[in-house]
Amino acid sequence: MVDLQRSPDVPGRLARPRRSGQGRQEPGRPSAGRPGQLFKGLLSPRSLAGPVFLLQLAVMLLIVVAALGALVVGARRDATADAQSRTLAAAQAFANSPGILAALSSPDPTAALQPYAEAARKAAGVDAIIVYRLDGITLTHSDPNQIGKHVIGPYAQAATGKPFTSTFHGSLGLSVISAVPVKAADGSVVAIVSSPVTVGKVQHRVNQQLPVLFGGAALALAIGAGGTSLVSRRLQRQTHGLGPAEMTRMYEHHDAVLHAVREGVLILGEDGRVLLANDEASRMLGLPVDCEGRPITELGLGDPVTELLASGRVVTDGVVGSGDRLLSVNIRATDRDGGPPGRVATLRDSTDLRALSDKAEAANERLKVLYEAGSTIGTTLDVVRTAQELAEAAVPSFADHATVDLAEPVLYGDEPTGTRILRLRRAGLSGVHADTPFHPVGATIPIDPTAPLGRSLHHGESVIEADLTSAVVRQDDAPDRDQRTVDHGIHSLLSVPLLARGRVLGVAAFWRAASPEPFDQDDLSLAEELVARAAVGIDNARRYTREHRMSVALQHSLLPGRLPEQSALDVAYRYLPAEAGVGGDWFDVIPLPGARVALMVGDVVGHGLHAAATMGQLRTAVHSFSSLDLPPDELLGHLDDLVNQIDRDRAAKDSDAITGATCLYAIYDPVTLRCVVARAGHLLPALVHPDGSVEFPELPAGPPLGLVDLPFENAELQLREGTRLVLYTDGLVEDRSRDIDVGLELLRTTLGQGDRSPDDTCEAVLNALLPANPTDDIALLVARTRALPADRVATWHVPADPAAVARVRAGVAERLTEWGLDEMAFATELIVSELVTNAIRYAVGPIQLRLLRDRALICEVSDGSSTSPHLRYAVSTDEGGRGLFLVAQLSERWGTRYTPNGKVIWAEQHLHESATPAVKGPGENPRVTTEGRLESS
Repeated sequence: MVDLQRSPDVPGRLARPRRSGQGRQEPGRPSAGRPGQLFKGLLSPRSLAGPVFLLQLAVMLLIVVAALGALVVGARRDATADAQSRTLAAAQAFANSPGILAALSSPDPTAALQPYAEAARKAAGVDAIIVYRLDGITLTHSDPNQIGKHVIGPYAQAATGKPFTSTFHGSLGLSVISAVPVKAADGSVVAIVSSPVTVGKVQHRVNQQLPVLFGGAALALAIGAGGTSLVSRRLQRQTHGLGPAEMTRMYEHHDAVLHAVREGVLILGEDGRVLLANDEASRMLGLPVDCEGRPITELGLGDPVTELLASGRVVTDGVVGSGDRLLSVNIRATDRDGGPPGRVATLRDSTDLRALSDKAEAANERLKVLYEAGSTIGTTLDVVRTAQELAEAAVPSFADHATVDLAEPVLYGDEPTGTRILRLRRAGLSGVHADTPFHPVGATIPIDPTAPLGRSLHHGESVIEADLTSAVVRQDDAPDRDQRTVDHGIHSLLSVPLLARGRVLGVAAFWRAASPEPFDQDDLSLAEELVARAAVGIDNARRYTREHRMSVALQHSLLPGRLPEQSALDVAYRYLPAEAGVGGDWFDVIPLPGARVALMVGDVVGHGLHAAATMGQLRTAVHSFSSLDLPPDELLGHLDDLVNQIDRDRAAKDSDAITGATCLYAIYDPVTLRCVVARAGHLLPALVHPDGSVEFPELPAGPPLGLVDLPFENAELQLREGTRLVLYTDGLVEDRSRDIDVGLELLRTTLGQGDRSPDDTCEAVLNALLPANPTDDIALLVARTRALPADRVATWHVPADPAAVARVRAGVAERLTEWGLDEMAFATELIVSELVTNAIRYAVGPIQLRLLRDRALICEVSDGSSTSPHLRYAVSTDEGGRGLFLVAQLSERWGTRYTPNGKVIWAEQHLHESATPAVKGPGENPRVTTEGRLESS
């Protein structure tokens, strides 16, 4: 911006240019803010201020030097005159003092006069009071060595009776000396008194004044230089460091530019008179030729323009009408930076820009709606939530009401089937008012193909109904709802189909009531872009819902649907998949031979289908390994090999290999109440003793499965009947907002609160520890131990003698009679006979026979040999080999398990329901809920 002032003597021309923002650094110009740059600019030969500054500084320096010289000379003259007056006065005073004639007439004048002379010298401030006779012999002197000597100096004039003052070299050096005669009563001269002051003493007094003189001169010079610099600085600011030629050239350029720019410039004085108006301002406002010098209120510009220009206030981009033009006006004061008082107004013709501005503003609003929608739509992978976000994003910035209806299969993760969608379900609803004539969220919306929504669905095209009051529009199956829509002031409708990958997922409808403008083509473009973005989010959420449902279904199909029947443990469990996706947590309860039960809980690293599929493989493998009746450490070793093999297979397919899994495997024996446990990197189990105390027993950790090839280790726990064994995965005790140590301590506290059943324990634990939004699967297994009563166990120690077989058979028959199982005596005796005979014949001692009456009749023969018998078919010529075949035919199942001291061969016979003993405290059978959460029924 250039501030210009009209020259008073040349009408219509510019007197001087002045740029706004004076005092600030300009390109190529020195700044006036810092001293170094200031003097550099002042001394520049191109600047008009430089020569003026140097000239003023030189004149000031000459004046100060001349004044200083005059002061020094005057000071020296005054000091010499003062010395002459002082010496003359001292000499006259001593020469005319009473008693001097008597002292001179005394026999020793020196002795009489010397004390008085010294006192007078000191009082007068002179260097000496010298008294000498007419013959020139000194009688008194400040230097005793000079007394009696001939005086040095011209004293003839004093001897004639005339005082004199002169400067000459005496005994004291160059001095100012005054001599006065001492006269007798008759007028004759009898002696002379002289009083000298050395020139050095006079100069010393002058030198004492020189610092003051020079200081005053320096101060005067500094003040003068400062004032000169301020004047020159102001001149430099006014001229911007330009020389006369540059100033003339800039003036000519500014004058030419001022009248050539396509922007009106109007300068008003403090009294509101027009000082300058360029050609563009005259054209825009229709100013008369003689407008300069006249008040703005007398130019007939019209009330809006006149009022704005005469208001005296600062205006930024003010819009005012002038005739058929729309002007953009900016008004600023001209005296902000030291200029003359007044105002400068700039005017631009914005008539053509107004329409473009309105369109740009509308486009900006649409972009803002799209930007905000991009950050608010699709924040979750939930179909209904995404639809609601679309409805909320359009209200109230784009529409007054918005509805989003989706095909019912989309809500469940499936794609719409068939060529026509006959039924929708409302998934999103938003409006400026809570009272709307639209169906609520969740309502079923039948579609009429002739209505706008139906046409959008079936043709896949957007439909605009600009005037609902005149068009026959049916929203749904309620005939009176059309009138209710109009009664609510809704006058315009825009329906857009939700398209994703070429399929119609539903339809979004936008309604206007408060805004009087109907929907147009620009609104249609915005709506289609908005809906297209939302359709992608809804389709992603639909696909996620489908995959999540498939993963949960796969996972539930791989988990136990109901627990097997067994009598050793009272078991309850809970399983909750993560909200964000299924994982690889699993659990199992596996009955084992000898009334024993295996408990297992594990966790595969990762989430999704791969984790669930891996979990199913591991669970199946555990079932296979447990059928071999392996101890826990050996079973985990085989499981570790399987995980490594799975990793290698997936790596060969260029797939991400799993990083491992954790597992805990425990075998409980209700006869001995011993529990053998081994774990592979899994969390410690919790033991809740019958007295209510809670313990996390220290067990060998073992490495996670699939990480390192290290052996696992068994640990044996001796449990009391009624002890609760709690197995769980890390999702229960660990969360993003909770450390695992805090979770374990909370689990300990919850388990110790009262004696609960396993099912109640599961509920209490989940109520206390379940996170608000689980990010990991949770598997919880609670088993309360039972003991097989002693009267259901019979044991015989068999000597290695074939004759002992008969006695054993008899004892078995007797015990079966006691148990009420006489009908099973024949088959049982044959099984016992074959197993005991084989042990006596082929194995080593000690040999033991044990009968267990549980849900099955179990016969176990143990020996000290690790050799396992094999079932084979004997031919007609074989004398033996039919014993195990007979055992297999008579029993439900049979097998071998190895112990640290040998092996056990066992056989089970099914008991009829009438013969099955009552189970103390039967466990509850779990079921799978519709949410995929396993819980007790």
